Amino acid sequence: MPTYVYAYLDKDGNPTDEVFEIVQPISAEPLKKHEGRAVQRIPQVPNIAGKWSDIKGKSALSNKNLERLGFTKYEKKGQGYMERTAGKMGPKSIGLDE
Repeated sequence: MPTYVYAYLDKDGNPTDEVFEIVQPISAEPLKKHEGRAVQRIPQVPNIAGKWSDIKGKSALSNKNLERLGFTKYEKKGQGYMERTAGKMGPKSIGLDE
């Protein structure tokens, strides 16, 4: 769920410097009041994937990147059987019968 930023409004209905964040579903209507005071949602810039975001983390764990960093990765290919998908060290496959 996204985090929205709201500003408290003064008596004339203008936003003040007092702000707060709240997590709400996208489908939820914007708040009109919070803690008995009038509020207004403040538009925010969308959060773009940065260096430590989930999107970036997935590419950091890609087979190509893991191999470049010297790691070996095995993936399950069947019941009791794993196959090397990244790296050059270790057996090509690992199974229960080995």
